[in-house]
Amino acid sequence: MASSLTAALSTSLQSFNEMPAGRQIALIGMIAGGLVAVAAILYWALRPTYAPLFAQVDGAEAAEMMQALTSMGVPYKVDSTSGRIEIPQQRIAETRLLLAGQGFPKSTDVGFELLQDNAGFGNSRLIEGARFQRALEGELGRSVAALEPVEKARVHIAQAERSVFVRERTPPSASVVVHLRGNRSLTEAQVGAIVHLVSASVPDLLPERVTVVDQTGRLLTVDDDKKSANLSLDHLDYTNRVEAGFVERVQSLLIPIVGRDRVRVQVATDLDFSRVERTEESFDPDRTAVRSEQSNEEEKIGADPGVGGIPGALTNQPPAGGVVGGPAAGAVANPQLPSSRSQQTTRNYEVDRTISHVQETPGGIRRLSAAVVVDYQDQTNDAGEVVRVPRSDAELESIRALVRGAVGFDEKRGDLINVTSISFVPDTREEDVIPFWSEIWFLELVKVVGGFILALLVLLTVVKPGLQQLMPKPPEPEPEPEPESPALGADGEELRALTDESQSDDELVALSHQGSAHPSLTGPKGVDQQQLDLEAIREMVREDPKRVAQVMKSWLAEDGN
Repeated sequence: MASSLTAALSTSLQSFNEMPAGRQIALIGMIAGGLVAVAAILYWALRPTYAPLFAQVDGAEAAEMMQALTSMGVPYKVDSTSGRIEIPQQRIAETRLLLAGQGFPKSTDVGFELLQDNAGFGNSRLIEGARFQRALEGELGRSVAALEPVEKARVHIAQAERSVFVRERTPPSASVVVHLRGNRSLTEAQVGAIVHLVSASVPDLLPERVTVVDQTGRLLTVDDDKKSANLSLDHLDYTNRVEAGFVERVQSLLIPIVGRDRVRVQVATDLDFSRVERTEESFDPDRTAVRSEQSNEEEKIGADPGVGGIPGALTNQPPAGGVVGGPAAGAVANPQLPSSRSQQTTRNYEVDRTISHVQETPGGIRRLSAAVVVDYQDQTNDAGEVVRVPRSDAELESIRALVRGAVGFDEKRGDLINVTSISFVPDTREEDVIPFWSEIWFLELVKVVGGFILALLVLLTVVKPGLQQLMPKPPEPEPEPEPESPALGADGEELRALTDESQSDDELVALSHQGSAHPSLTGPKGVDQQQLDLEAIREMVREDPKRVAQVMKSWLAEDGN
């Protein structure tokens, strides 16, 4: 085997040396280019796919992380555009756990551990205060970053220095910059939580003096006055949430009755977003209470002796002289009934009075309408077939009553509830399943298989033809001499006349070509060669008798000469 290989190589070198210089250069370039292409394709196919290890890492920390990856034996590369560290995608989870055990990635915010560092003996009070404020800002940044939508956060506190020589002090303020994850966003409640978290951590810091901004520069905190003015921007969101709540109530009530995919509910609400403040004072005349009462009663008995007689001068006379020790002369006892009697009563009543200050919260329901569509129900007819029939009026009425109770139907508001039964079109959509061709393993498999196919194509179309040019060509088989046919004459002259003599005659050329298709004339000879030759000649005669007759005439003419 070794000798045959050596002989083949020597023959290839000899044939290569016999080629012209230009052809030699072209052949070497073709073979070398094909091999390089195959090697590049296989390297690309077998090379693992790299993905970023962490999204954002500082330069100093990235250098330490590269040293840790080298010590762990994890291959990595650095993206030239973004500077991110990338490792094989299959080892990302494992490598992150190992790096977490070594304290990577390190937090960009420094907390109260900054105070544990040895600051030296000669630090001033100003430096100590600045270090404490920086530590407090780092701790607050960590606390804000603990929220799920927040990836990282930075807090800046502006606080004036306390001094007994300053009469009016500037209140502290703070600003928070949050970097959100992906397309996440903070709700109004989460923004308020961040504001109160920061304000509660700094003395004398009011929530109104805390500002929250996201990574795009969008202001997330708004003043109460501006918030009231811009309330209309949130009306649609609030309305959708209210309607979604009603829909969830109705669906949770009807799904156990009719089935999960056999009911559809839509609720439309007309909400009142006007803000109303009013003060009322009302009196109830039916409810009174006596606050105070004063009564005065006067009674007189008998006639007044100084009163009576005829008006005039004679009447105004002094009384007669009295008698000592007894009644006056001429006086007669005459008892009489009371002459006058008066009674006066004063009562003060307290009337029931109510003073109320009412502030109506916007978002009240002015009108509500709900539409419920229920699918047909399946029934078995007399023939045993399953048919779909609409639901009865009694069943729809019971469903309508349930919906009224679920949404708080109020006829005075003009609410409307509509329940109907309609046959649903079957949903043929497939479930949201992740296709297998989007999986990582499938993409890697396609990459490897595609690389091997491309390499094979390059080998077959470029490298193989070049190598065939160097390999020695096999020797051409020598034509075997045709044996003589005794049935046609000595030395087979009659049979060669059908083939050899036809080379000088135009008509016999076609005949010789046609006869070459018969294996009995050109192929290997068997034992009964005479019989085969006769059968071949008979076949020629049957196929083209005119041409055979012309050949016979030429033979006879030659014999006559």
